[in-house]
Amino acid sequence: MGDAPGLKTILKRGALVTAANWPVVLVQFVAEALFKLLLGVPVAGGILLVVFVVGHDLDDLLGGDVREMVASVFGALASRPTALAGFLAAMAIVLLGGSILMFITKAGTVATLVDAERHAGPIERPPLRWPQFQQAWQFNPERYLAACRHFWRRYVRLGLLLLLVYGLSAGLYLAAVIAGYNLMGEREVVVWWTVIAALASTILVVWITLVNFVYLLIQMVVVSDDVSVRRAASRTLGFVQARTRYVAGVFLLVLTLVVIATGASLLATTALGLISFVPFVGLAVFPLQAIAWFVRGMLFQYLGLTALGSYLTLYRGHA
Repeated sequence: MGDAPGLKTILKRGALVTAANWPVVLVQFVAEALFKLLLGVPVAGGILLVVFVVGHDLDDLLGGDVREMVASVFGALASRPTALAGFLAAMAIVLLGGSILMFITKAGTVATLVDAERHAGPIERPPLRWPQFQQAWQFNPERYLAACRHFWRRYVRLGLLLLLVYGLSAGLYLAAVIAGYNLMGEREVVVWWTVIAALASTILVVWITLVNFVYLLIQMVVVSDDVSVRRAASRTLGFVQARTRYVAGVFLLVLTLVVIATGASLLATTALGLISFVPFVGLAVFPLQAIAWFVRGMLFQYLGLTALGSYLTLYRGHA
């Protein structure tokens, strides 16, 4: 592959290779759901601490999503340093353990898609036939676990570096917002502080998106070439420089699909929320919300792995 094919062909191949190996999508979804469930354990413990130790009302703490509950627990435990330290330690342990679990499972997923992309024939060329689709199937539980065992050290090292970047980015974001608030006069506090906070939030979102993009490419190169994280980072830079237009095109197209899917998910959530107030009909909202949550999670995992499959096609041509 000297010249890369068109973006439509690249994305189609990535989508078909991912669809042929659909169990990896399910594995990633389950790993992420388990991670969120584990994070809920220390949050529940923090809520119990606030209720029984501090004496806050349970209804006030349960109002809102998980982030609002965590913020409420932090605020309530601020006056009890010992309880706050225990809550922070529990959150750190669960966050680190859950993250390592996700890092290791991603190694098996990337290895499966690397093998699938290499062995798949011209699956993107019509007409699509079942034997071609079966040829792209490379998922095997034994090979998946073997890849996790083989790459886990490199993936954990890379993942911990990612968490460090997340922590530094969050610290700089909070420092920028607090500094902007302290520099404003009394009359200008509300307007200008809001502008600074919005600008800092936008920069943070863009930065984290780019960090995740580079992180995904390095994961891909580590498995594709079976090299160290440092050497993979160097080869990733060369790959992006050589295929800038195609890589940026895939990134922007998948990002657009994610934004559209997010908007559709928000509309569906709002519609289900309105139905929940209707007597009797509202009883059907809970299974519908569960189905919507499952479909949404699987869709976002599929889009992310489709992007990975597309980058694999480009990297194979580059290599």
